[in-house]
Amino acid sequence: MEASLPPSGLPGLDPRFSRLLTVPGRGVDAGRSRVWHHLDTGPYLSERGIMTAGTILAVHGNPTWSYLWRRVVSETVAAAEAGRPAWRVVAVDQLDMGFSERTGVHRPLHQRVSDLAAFTEALALDGPIVTLGHDWGGVVSLGWAVDHTRSLAGVMMLNTAIHHPEGVPIPAPLRLAGARGMLAASTVRTTAFLDTTLALASPSLTPEVKDAYRAPYRTADRREAIGGFVADIPVDSRHESFAELERIAAGVSRLDVPALMLWGPNDPIFSDRYLDDLVDRMPHADVHRFEGASHLVAEDRPYATAVIDWLEDNGARLSGIDDSSPREAAARPTTSPDAPPFVPLWRGLDDRRTDDAIAVIDMAPRGRDTPLHVSWAQLDDRVRRIAAGLHRIGVRKGHRVSLLVQPGPTLTAVIYACLRIGAVVVVADAGLGLKGLTRAVRGSWPDFVIGEALGLSAARALGWPGVRISTARLPRASRATLGVPHSLADILERGTGAPIPAPPGPDDEAAILFTSGSTGPAKGVVYTHGELSALRDVLAAHFEVTPDTGLVTGFAPFALLGPALGTHSVTPDMDVSAPRTLTASAVAAAVRASDGKIVFLSPAAILNVVATADALTAEDRAALARVRTFLSTGAPIGEQLLASAADLMPNATPHTPYGMTECLLVTDVTLDGIRVAADAPDDGVCVGRPIGSNRVLVSALDASGKATGEPSADAGVLGEFVISAPHLKDHYDRLWLTDRTAERGTPSASDAGSGERWHRTGDVGHLDADGRVWVEGRLQHVIVASDGPVAPVGAEQDVERIAEVRRAAVVGVGPEGLRQAVAVVETLPSAGRPGLASPELTRAVRESTSLPIVAVLVVPQLPTDIRHNSKIDRSRLSVWAERTLSGGKPTAP
Repeated sequence: MEASLPPSGLPGLDPRFSRLLTVPGRGVDAGRSRVWHHLDTGPYLSERGIMTAGTILAVHGNPTWSYLWRRVVSETVAAAEAGRPAWRVVAVDQLDMGFSERTGVHRPLHQRVSDLAAFTEALALDGPIVTLGHDWGGVVSLGWAVDHTRSLAGVMMLNTAIHHPEGVPIPAPLRLAGARGMLAASTVRTTAFLDTTLALASPSLTPEVKDAYRAPYRTADRREAIGGFVADIPVDSRHESFAELERIAAGVSRLDVPALMLWGPNDPIFSDRYLDDLVDRMPHADVHRFEGASHLVAEDRPYATAVIDWLEDNGARLSGIDDSSPREAAARPTTSPDAPPFVPLWRGLDDRRTDDAIAVIDMAPRGRDTPLHVSWAQLDDRVRRIAAGLHRIGVRKGHRVSLLVQPGPTLTAVIYACLRIGAVVVVADAGLGLKGLTRAVRGSWPDFVIGEALGLSAARALGWPGVRISTARLPRASRATLGVPHSLADILERGTGAPIPAPPGPDDEAAILFTSGSTGPAKGVVYTHGELSALRDVLAAHFEVTPDTGLVTGFAPFALLGPALGTHSVTPDMDVSAPRTLTASAVAAAVRASDGKIVFLSPAAILNVVATADALTAEDRAALARVRTFLSTGAPIGEQLLASAADLMPNATPHTPYGMTECLLVTDVTLDGIRVAADAPDDGVCVGRPIGSNRVLVSALDASGKATGEPSADAGVLGEFVISAPHLKDHYDRLWLTDRTAERGTPSASDAGSGERWHRTGDVGHLDADGRVWVEGRLQHVIVASDGPVAPVGAEQDVERIAEVRRAAVVGVGPEGLRQAVAVVETLPSAGRPGLASPELTRAVRESTSLPIVAVLVVPQLPTDIRHNSKIDRSRLSVWAERTLSGGKPTAP
């Protein structure tokens, strides 16, 4: 069947870019020509005198066609017409697909790579060329790339795969479609395979877009190649396309050009397994996982915008002006030459390896009636044996090890063992919930998982990746059921007397810590060894930690720093994934057992500690009186709550540091500092001044509520905090767009020679004339009213001064730019059901603040994040308030 142009009226497809090209055939087509349909923006740009930087060669997969690339076609043209760097887009319909010629000839993978080469030669495409592929178009485009390195400038890909591990079945949808007796029925005789693919879009495609995808495949004879592509999947080494796929995979591992991978992690076909393989082959690639996106990521997310931004960011390399090696640049040390000498985290263990004094105490070890005490010598021996044992079973530098272990001596030993051999620990606490944990584990794609029985059961049931290692010896049947080849006891035995490999350096990745998920899906934050060591150093210096200090850690991120600081530590009797389970008596018992002088607690834990203080005995109070430093970490808290906790530790200096997963300590303020600041006219929560060499600047908000101002230290300017610190995270894990946003307009982004790294926090507030930092909310919670942006915290503080109000949240409702403020409050006593506040409370709220409040709603409890149980979910409240005020049923938010 002959090639043709697509019918007019397909949504989003500009007919001006459709072309037909006659191409001399190769391989099975030798001696004859084939006609290709393709989209090409080159002639259009040339007619307008727009010079192009290069060509994007876009290749679709199965069962789509060049319609898949309509957005990158239209958006690159719009960008060029707006004066941005212009890129020509050539998007092909592979032979037998879309509106290209139907050849009726068997076309395995090597033939399709040859076909594409014949097409680019006939079109006289020359460099610089950047390939863009999806699905099996990703394989074909990468095959072209490894064969045309002289004209290749870069590679971009959406969900695809170039390697499948031996012994692992291909994805279930492909197995089903390719099964004997099913192949023709599902792919050719019916539209089942096509319909199933289109149904993978998230959100769903409109009927008009679905119909456009179906346009070239109306009849069975036009769908033969859909079946052919499925049949050409090399399931094992006996398949005719296996060798070609292996050749392409090996070639990709050698490509030294800029690379971009945009991924839909919910893809049931090309899962994160294949992304992990691609990242291993191209470790210098920029990678972004679009949470919630699926197989048709080009339909699910604004990929074209990301492509254009990436092309612009990498313009010098793609054009050849900068001919440096991307692989070498990615491997280049990032530690500043002015940084102090690197002292690894495990040095504290090395220094006390023969010390029989207590290093770690677990107040609630499961299966024991008494606390568990572990000496420095025991801990060091266990760390060394686990490190050597892990190396003997194949754990190598850079391998990711997900830890599903409760804080305590076992987790401490495993973490330090991993760090010693350069394995990257992946820590996502149970506070994320099962769904959040699944997203975190799959997103990081660990090589190994070390867990307790409950965590390993979840890993098995939910298909989490990684070789599984149990912390306890399991019966043979349980090991088989859970797929556990090793136990920690096995690892210890293997490691006894075995050597430990060379340690990692300061620029090697050390850990991936996940954010709380309070402002969207939890993000993996990558730290290097140098950055974790810098965190230890700033903590030790600022809080004067010595070997005799002792830490009581009711806040998980700090529960593991004791050995690094060279001081003993204790975890109180609590569920660390549920901070509200901590009681005052448990804190006192931990202090008494350890003689700890510093207590770390989260705000949610403090609430319950204060609430259970009546149960303290005289002995408990005497122990708490020996504490000299108390820290509330995880979220800023107000003076009243901090003072209530301070009353329990009368000789301690109370601190409430400000930080985040990306930089755990940014500023610090004491209770006295808060009281001094209380006399200031500033709105927000005062979190003190930057610690050590940390720096905080503010990027001012514009009239639309966006942080567009040049970061500065000017006082009284409402904007987004931009921070720098020696212990600032290295990057987000596989979230290139998030990294790009976090670095936008910062000194590190604008000055390649800057020795400092900077990060946009997403927190808004201002600096005062004394350099103190005042937090006024999150950027996404700013209310953009007709007269400009308003941060919520100042008004919330006003409302919380009303005796009847326990906590308040101020959120926006209405159209963007014309938002109105609504107060949502918890009352004392608690409201029985959500709804409108009484006229008296409404009047009191409106009179308490200068911000115009259009409505006041009451709820039994404000929704909070799942980790800290303290950060109010204002985004959720805003949606709920708008629905309620529009006449919706007043259910709980």
